[in-house]
Amino acid sequence: MSHITSREIRLISHPTGIPTPANFSLAQTELEPLQNGQVLVRNLYMSVDPYMRGRMNSGKSYVPPFELGQPMTGGAVGEVVESRADPFKPGDAVTSSYGWREYFIAKPQELHPVSRDLQPLSVYLAALGMTGMTAWAGLKLVEVKAGDVVFISGAAGAVGSVAGQLAKLRGCQVIGSAGSEEKIRFLLEDCGFDSAFNYKTDAVLKQLNLAAPDGIDVYFDNVGGEALEAALSALRLQGRIIACGGISGYNAEKPQPGPPNLFNMTTKRLTMKGLIVGDWLSRQGEFEQEVGGYFRAGKLKNKETVVTGIDHAVDAFIGLFEGNNIGKMIVKFD
Repeated sequence: MSHITSREIRLISHPTGIPTPANFSLAQTELEPLQNGQVLVRNLYMSVDPYMRGRMNSGKSYVPPFELGQPMTGGAVGEVVESRADPFKPGDAVTSSYGWREYFIAKPQELHPVSRDLQPLSVYLAALGMTGMTAWAGLKLVEVKAGDVVFISGAAGAVGSVAGQLAKLRGCQVIGSAGSEEKIRFLLEDCGFDSAFNYKTDAVLKQLNLAAPDGIDVYFDNVGGEALEAALSALRLQGRIIACGGISGYNAEKPQPGPPNLFNMTTKRLTMKGLIVGDWLSRQGEFEQEVGGYFRAGKLKNKETVVTGIDHAVDAFIGLFEGNNIGKMIVKFD
């Protein structure tokens, strides 16, 4: 292997509130020579995700924080350049957690092979990746079934848009909220939602009651805040909540108060379950078979917002909190 120079994004300071470019640096590093049992990979696409904001804080969480001065990590799909480890060979497509860099060296157990038959390969970071699997796992977590009325917040995002489509395939009535008229059209026309509303134009509960006057059975929570409060009011007896994310509070500089109607959990005998997709990795093959089948058959649409160049990766990440993405936010490498 000749000497390879790779650019990488490092976290250099902990953000306060919404991250800014000043919290990051674009650095250059030279890779060590490849050793036996190692694989050299060139990244083609990388994922930026809202959960990464929590990893930019110091302190213990469900996933280790990013280390200051070190390259960040995250989902990526790339191709093998050189391999000294079975079963990988040059040209193989693989996913990994070595995002935020152009090249990397890994052990074979750190790579997951994927088929080049499905294009673009970025689909393995979106509908057929961890965000798609999050949507799939969430519906299984609370046993969503035909006839359920399902409300999804952040519905035009990577997880929400797939969750809605999968719920429709299960025979559910699906309602979504999003933050622009373009996103509402996407939910109705591309994803097949039964109804969708812009949470910026009127109170969420008012619009949710109009969409589901008899109430909802399931709330897929990607947002928290006002959307969670509205769902607690709209849920029927024995309703279920999938607690997937709370992007409305990720950049809060002090803890946010809980919803004032939380006692509805008791009076309505609701169930709320937390979802971390990492708990479902043993079922990844089942997910890939089911959801990959939908995608191949044209029953599931994959929507991506693509930003080109590692030098624009930070802007893509910050754009998640400004509502700049429809579907999955992807960074394509030059």
